[in-house]
Amino acid sequence: MKSVIITPSSLKGTINIPSSKSLCHRSIIAAGLSNGVSNIDNIIYSDDINATIDGMRAFGVIINKTENGLSIDGSKSILFNDEINDQDEYYIDCIESGSTLRFFIPISALTDKKVTFSGRGRLGERPLDPYYDIFNKQQLKYYNNEGKLPLTVEGRLSPGLFYISGDVSSQFITGLLYALPCLNGDSSIILTTQLESKPYVDMTIDTLKKFSVSVTNNGYKDFFIKGNQSYKPYDCKVEGDFSQAAFWLAAGALGGNIELNDINMDSLQGDKVIVDLLSKMGANIMIKMKSVLIKESVLNGITIDASECPDLVPILAVIGALSKGTTEIINAARLRLKESDRLKAIAVELNKLGADVKEKEDGLLIKGKEKLNGGTVNSWNDHRIAMALAVASIKCTDTVIIEDSEAVKKSYPEFFEDFKKLGGIITN
Repeated sequence: MKSVIITPSSLKGTINIPSSKSLCHRSIIAAGLSNGVSNIDNIIYSDDINATIDGMRAFGVIINKTENGLSIDGSKSILFNDEINDQDEYYIDCIESGSTLRFFIPISALTDKKVTFSGRGRLGERPLDPYYDIFNKQQLKYYNNEGKLPLTVEGRLSPGLFYISGDVSSQFITGLLYALPCLNGDSSIILTTQLESKPYVDMTIDTLKKFSVSVTNNGYKDFFIKGNQSYKPYDCKVEGDFSQAAFWLAAGALGGNIELNDINMDSLQGDKVIVDLLSKMGANIMIKMKSVLIKESVLNGITIDASECPDLVPILAVIGALSKGTTEIINAARLRLKESDRLKAIAVELNKLGADVKEKEDGLLIKGKEKLNGGTVNSWNDHRIAMALAVASIKCTDTVIIEDSEAVKKSYPEFFEDFKKLGGIITN
């Protein structure tokens, strides 16, 4: 279990934001479903993205690294050509990537082949019931380990009506949106509850459009998907990731002067809201053409509805812990089903540093302090917890030791290197 030791210091300088993990997943999958070659530039090779790349390769998609990204040829995929390979079963190791698992399950049901999904960490415990309900209704065969991974799926999806809850995870909707256009008939996804994390569905629909696949969004209540559509190759560059930018924006506001490059303020990414939230808390932010400059600021606590930006909660908790007054994070119950129980994890670990964080059923109540103490904390094997705690070190009076720091490889392998480039003092 690797640890890092961080000596508190201000972070200053310019940073290039890594590409959006969400858009990398989506672009790689859409390219793999296309009958031809697509070139996807600006890929970050995190553990999650590598799981999606290897998953598409398992389906016969040819993926090669280029100077700037990936060349992806989906023409030899078993998803289009069952006769290409007479292999009886295919195996996909999703590692700890919920996106890979949930996006791929419906795609695997485009073929009669038997597909087995495995994973590790908490991935095997994350719910898949919306898919099981669909499989039961359509009489598709599936086998799991007492409700956990590994999961084997066998049989083809049929077009029709797909009823699904909108408040468990938008990943189920994205998975269906990828698969249903390829079916021999029209389909509709009908939401039985209000949709949370709408921006993630927006990103999916926008990616599909770029690859020539059309989806009709009827006010986020239902989605109509015409059948017999074909993905067409498309070349693109993946934009910077606001989920990762949030850590550097917080670092700049708490103690530094940081300019972030590769920022698209017209992005559909829901986590773009971090800029507005920090502004409401009093941050000194200047938005330029393709960058954002943030300076050390006096921040004030606010109430934050996390239903549309759950991935921001760990770093928002750090910001709240070091702001004046009280910060309340609400509508965040889904965070208990992530790589860790993120509400519990960030509350426990910040309190170890001397913060005042109260865990609630669906959120956090945080009383801000000017400084935290420092100490030894643990990432809970969660990349966002590890990165948030690193940023918290900026305002500590003593060193911060983060155990299991390698969790950052899941989404941002170079995080600690970038931290040091901005003046962070880290020893191993």
